[in-house]
Amino acid sequence: MIRGNKHRLTVVAALLIAVGSWLGLATPAAAAPAPAPNSVTITGDGVAAPLIIRAEGDQEIFAAVLDQVGWLRGTGQTSSPAAGDLGPKYIVTVLIDDVPKQTYDLYPLAKGGPRAFRPTKQPDGSTVSPAWFFGRLSMNETLQAAGVPLPNQASMVNGGIGGGERVIKEDSLTPGKDLSRVLTDLRSLLLLNGAVVVAITICLAGISLLVRRRTR
Repeated sequence: MIRGNKHRLTVVAALLIAVGSWLGLATPAAAAPAPAPNSVTITGDGVAAPLIIRAEGDQEIFAAVLDQVGWLRGTGQTSSPAAGDLGPKYIVTVLIDDVPKQTYDLYPLAKGGPRAFRPTKQPDGSTVSPAWFFGRLSMNETLQAAGVPLPNQASMVNGGIGGGERVIKEDSLTPGKDLSRVLTDLRSLLLLNGAVVVAITICLAGISLLVRRRTR
């Protein structure tokens, strides 16, 4: 009798497992990871045709451009700058399998340092709160590397995540004048050291002469 009950319980348990699996009550499989961005496009002032950078084609440039916009979430860091202080505008669009997902406006030459703006309407149909951010200090160089025609800027800057002003102006970087100044200073130092050595030699000679006279 006991053996018959155990057999019935085993059959019932197997039926419950089968029904649960059929109804989707079994343990679900691990969710597949969300697809990652694999290309970006850049448009804007001076860019005749959209620049397309793909991860599979140039991983380094793609990662650098994505780094300029990938962190622009949450609330903004600054109020809206004056339109006349922004300079040229470049739109960076992030795509997944050639489908646009996010877009951002970059201003690498803005007064006081690079700026970034997150528009309300996004290409995937979603809406976000508009926000201004201080851009990364490397924005100008990154966009240049991606093919955007931008002027060179001094890499010495001050400031936080973004913004800042030039500490060393381009016209002040004169290697020829600096080298001439160094050589002049070195010559003066050598002459001074030579004069000190001569003076010390004369003093030692005088002391030696005095010592000889006293010992006679």
